[in-house]
Amino acid sequence: MDKYGGMSVRIAVASGKGGTGKTTVATSLALSLALEADGGRPPPLLLDCDVEAPNAHLFLAPEFTRRTDVSVMIPRVDEDRCTGCGRCSEVCQYHAIAVLGPKVLVFPQLCHGCGSCTRQCPEGALEEIPSPIGVLQAGTAQGGIDFARGVLNVGEPMAGPIIRRLKRWAAQQDGQIVILDCPPGTSCPVVEAVRGASFVLLVTEPTPFGLHDLRLAVRVGRSLGLPMGVIINRDGIGDESVADYCESEGLRVMLRIPFERAIAEGIARGQPLVALDPQYHSRFLKVFECITDS
Repeated sequence: MDKYGGMSVRIAVASGKGGTGKTTVATSLALSLALEADGGRPPPLLLDCDVEAPNAHLFLAPEFTRRTDVSVMIPRVDEDRCTGCGRCSEVCQYHAIAVLGPKVLVFPQLCHGCGSCTRQCPEGALEEIPSPIGVLQAGTAQGGIDFARGVLNVGEPMAGPIIRRLKRWAAQQDGQIVILDCPPGTSCPVVEAVRGASFVLLVTEPTPFGLHDLRLAVRVGRSLGLPMGVIINRDGIGDESVADYCESEGLRVMLRIPFERAIAEGIARGQPLVALDPQYHSRFLKVFECITDS
């Protein structure tokens, strides 16, 4: 903890592609740290930032006690005051407003809620109104883990605002370790989730697709200046190309999880990895030690 200037360690668990076992790693790391929690350090806080398909609750069975709606502010046109000058359309970088003759059309799905149009309208003909896009939920999970997640409404296109709100809304205790289960891929929601992390754990698999997407994820992490390590899941189904790449890039392979039927069946039943094999408790604690020593 002191390696980060007294601030809480924030570990982002990410992957270049979906289905690599990112949530498996995030939940088992949280459970391992919860078992080691004592009077000097509270159990960890796990944030499920994969708001389009959150599933960490399937492994941790939280009891939700807090909930809040999330909205973004979108413009509404006062047609009596609008002159159709087109200034709102000119300043909108996301093409969320179009002016067709005297008519102003607003496309809420494209709006990022930046407020430029309302501030730039010379007639004051635009006002911002809230548009619900999802919810945040929080409670206590297995092992006393503090748990919070965001859930994006079906059909909503932008996950970033919910992830950003979730990271601010979740109640974090002093000295608490935070684990962020990030969305898959390398797009804007991933950047928002890993922003401000102390360390990024990249979960991959030893396949050509796994290697390709790991390269992309590493590129994103380095562009943000974040330290990274790699966990190879389903070890044994491919070759050593991922390990060779990590060595060439100076990335530490911090854990290998074998490709075993018993693990796959347990995960399908919603059992955390540390429950399937208690040896992973010490292995994940070692991963955490490597993170704090890096």
